[in-house]
Parts: sequence; C-alpha cells; structure tokens
Amino acid sequence: MNIKSSHVCQDDITSSISSVFDYPFDGRTVFSVPLIPQLPEQFGIGAIVGPSGSGKSSILYQMGAGQSEHKWSQEKAICSHFESSQDAIDRLSAVGFNSVPSWLRPYHVLSTGEKFRADLAIGLKSNAVFDEFTSTVDRNVAKACCYAVRRYVDKKSLSGIVVASCHYDILDWLQPDWVYDTATGRLAVGRSERRPEIFVEVVPCTTGMWPIFRNHHYLSGSINQSARCWVATWKGSPVGFASAIAFPNGAIQNAWREHRTVILPDFQGLGIGVRLSDSVAWMFRSQGCRYFSKTAHPRLGSYRDASPLWRATSKNHRARNDYKNSYKTKEDAYKMHHAHRVCYSHEFIG
Repeated sequence: MNIKSSHVCQDDITSSISSVFDYPFDGRTVFSVPLIPQLPEQFGIGAIVGPSGSGKSSILYQMGAGQSEHKWSQEKAICSHFESSQDAIDRLSAVGFNSVPSWLRPYHVLSTGEKFRADLAIGLKSNAVFDEFTSTVDRNVAKACCYAVRRYVDKKSLSGIVVASCHYDILDWLQPDWVYDTATGRLAVGRSERRPEIFVEVVPCTTGMWPIFRNHHYLSGSINQSARCWVATWKGSPVGFASAIAFPNGAIQNAWREHRTVILPDFQGLGIGVRLSDSVAWMFRSQGCRYFSKTAHPRLGSYRDASPLWRATSKNHRARNDYKNSYKTKEDAYKMHHAHRVCYSHEFIG
C-alpha cells in the first residue's frame, strides 16, 4: 500500500462535524492507495474489482489511464455520432444495443440501460478505460453487455481494455484476461474456462403476450392475429417472443415464414434472439414444413449468412423490384411495403 495524505481548510462545518462525532481533525487526513500490481503486457480485457473506496480509480490514475466522456449532441441521433452507418451498426450491436428505433433517437431521451450501452459502444476500442463499469444499470443489462463486449473484443482483436467495478458478478460474463481485487490485493491471470449457462424455456402462447414486446420490435408493433406464437422465459421471466405465419406460395407446399421475433432490451446481447429463431424454425422442420425468414435487422441477417443452419434464397441482399405497384391482397400490400428495402432472405435447412 502507498500511504498518502490530504489537507483541507478548517471551517465551521468541519469543526462542527468533527466535534459531533468526536473525531480529532486538524485539516489533515491520511489514507492508503493500492500499489499497481505487475500486470500482463498483452491482454484483451483486464478488470479491477473491489468495494467502493478501495482504490480502483486510484490505480487507473496511477496507470495513466483516463476515461474520456463523449459529448452527445441533443440535435443528433446517437448513430450519427459514429464514423459511418456500418461503424454504428457494428459497435452498437457489439454491446447488445439492438434497438434500431433507439439508434435514431438523441442520447438524452434514452433509458439508463440504453445510455450505458451507447457510452460503451462509442468508447469501445483498444486501450479504452471504463471506470464504475456497469454500476448504473440493472444486473441483467450488465451481464448481457459483458457477454457481448467480450465477443466483440475477441472478434476485432482489441487489446489493453481495462474496466473497474465494484460488482463481482460481471467477471464470469466478461471473462477478463486478468482480475485484480483491491479488497484482497490479489492478482489472478487467465480467463475462466466457461461462461455461466443460460437456460431459456420456449413455450407456445397466444398473441395476448405480444403487448409486452411490441414496443421493442424494430419495424412494427402490429401482429397478425392468425400467427402461431411462442414466449421465451429465463428464470421464470419473459425475455423473448417469436411468431410465424403461413407462407402462401403456389410453388411451395406447407411453408411458413417468421413473423415477429423480439428480445426485451435488458436481455439483448446474450445471443438469445438467434437461438429463439432457430428453435422455432426447428419445430416447423421437425413437422415436415419448410421455413423461411426475411429481415432487415443486421444482427439477425449476418448471423444467418454465416450459419450452416440457414441457406440464402435468391432474394438475399436484393431489393424486390419485381413486386408490382398494384395489389389486390394483404400479401401484395405486405410485399409493396418492403419492395425497395434490401433485406436478408433465408430458408432454414437445419
């Protein structure tokens, strides 16, 4: 420990407080600051944990690491603060922030959890420092962010990122390459072998469950009342919703297509969405049905492009300029609504 002292001017308030609590005080206090441990030279993510007041921020300061805060403009959408649209998509998705409507809002109207994810996304780069990491958010949001960040750091080969937190529950999800505990003075080097497992139960439901999720769908809050629906629960709480509708096509028999798939914001970034979608697709395939999906969501579409479970159709990454301007049925109206959007289009093959 490194012993340091501070000195303040005496006044009526300091004199009164020291007298009330019978604490001898002449303006000088002595305190200890943990010494910087010998850290690995090469690492992706390092974590400093410990109770409040145990010296985490002091260690960051001694390391010469300063956290720079981004200045968010109230006149610009949060996605407009990134270098490009693709940079915004990559980095916001990297922290489990997958709500497209929220990407298009200014920072000051976001929820606390969304602000945390936005701050994390804009600052996520090699040698970044995050003090009070996950301290302001729900623990489910914290775990989801940690899971997503570790995956992104590995994918992009980022290095030298250090986080400081009073929450020990993030360690299993973040899997840092080293952990320094200021409470014990112990440095542990090496990632844990496994993350905690997530057990999600998927059960049939009715469209009556949709109101819980509709405000979080990236395109529409409507739902087809004839849809077959499922709800995903984790530890008894609903976290996701999936639905499918019949796919009328003269050339394809017994076909279905994905309709609405939503994961609640607190649980985005854990990989639940793609697995929920796969699970529903498996159900239809096991019944001898063909199953298709079209989406504009980059996270879901990119996953399917790379997954051996899905096969791209001839319409993948293409605008549907072949749709007619006139329509007679609801299906025709649906097609015209999406005619000029470049979407991901796949069939589940299992």
